[in-house]
Amino acid sequence: MIRVRVPATSANLGPGFDCMGLALDLWNTFDLELSGPPGELTIDVQGEGADSLPTDRSNCVYQTLVQALEQERYELRHGVCIRCDNEVPCISGLGSSSTAIVAGLAFAHALSRGAVNLESLLNEAVAIEGHGDNVGPAIMGGLMLIMPYNGGAIVRSVPFVPITVTVCVPDFVFLTTEARACLPESVPRTDAVFNLGRAMFVLQALRDGDDELLQKAMADRIHEQYRLPRIPGAVQAMDAAKKAGALAVCLSGAGPGIIAFASEKHNGIGHAMIRAFEDAGLRARHWVLTTTAQGTCVSIG
Repeated sequence: MIRVRVPATSANLGPGFDCMGLALDLWNTFDLELSGPPGELTIDVQGEGADSLPTDRSNCVYQTLVQALEQERYELRHGVCIRCDNEVPCISGLGSSSTAIVAGLAFAHALSRGAVNLESLLNEAVAIEGHGDNVGPAIMGGLMLIMPYNGGAIVRSVPFVPITVTVCVPDFVFLTTEARACLPESVPRTDAVFNLGRAMFVLQALRDGDDELLQKAMADRIHEQYRLPRIPGAVQAMDAAKKAGALAVCLSGAGPGIIAFASEKHNGIGHAMIRAFEDAGLRARHWVLTTTAQGTCVSIG
């Protein structure tokens, strides 16, 4: 059996659009066993997405596995059994699809190479995703800077002070494709400059555990102003989080989830965001999570 554990991630972190992400201590666990005749497939999904994720050949883990094995020219001689035990909510802005891509690639590496090289895994995952702010921290853990480069990626792990965050996810389907489509082709120079400075200072604040700096720097003009109006109650939830004690609040990834950074009152912040979404007609849930320096874990045997 091959087991792959992949953490949730929060990408962008406000102004760090497509180039900054953070791993969170919430995990999806995937098991792969080969048994039965070739072509036979069994997929079992437990936990988050048990009622919605496909269990046929359209499943993202399986599709990624098959495509990667084709590139490796590795032929499956047995049937495939995949079990997904998910803690990361789907379509939440917490990188659930990235965990599936990473798992499929890791399975393919383990089968065809007998081992998993995380750097190679990362380059392949970035090529599939098109940007690495989710798959980077999902694979390597911690706080990551990442950018595509010459068909691969330049990645840097940034030391950071562990922090507890509150993530609130409304029951609202906001697909990444839709979130991308609502962005303009270009932005004003003033907005670009605004983000450049704040992205650097958000990074510095997380490195130093500087709450005051994080509070001042966490702002964005590249993507949030276009996405937030598409998510009912999101603006109000962000305001509610700040009033409840959050130091800084932003969309988690492309949304619809919202991540709030705080030193205390985490559950109160979560309940405040839930009430704001409820006022907009949406049910919501919240998680109080710590950041994690641990990335993808693979065991073979």
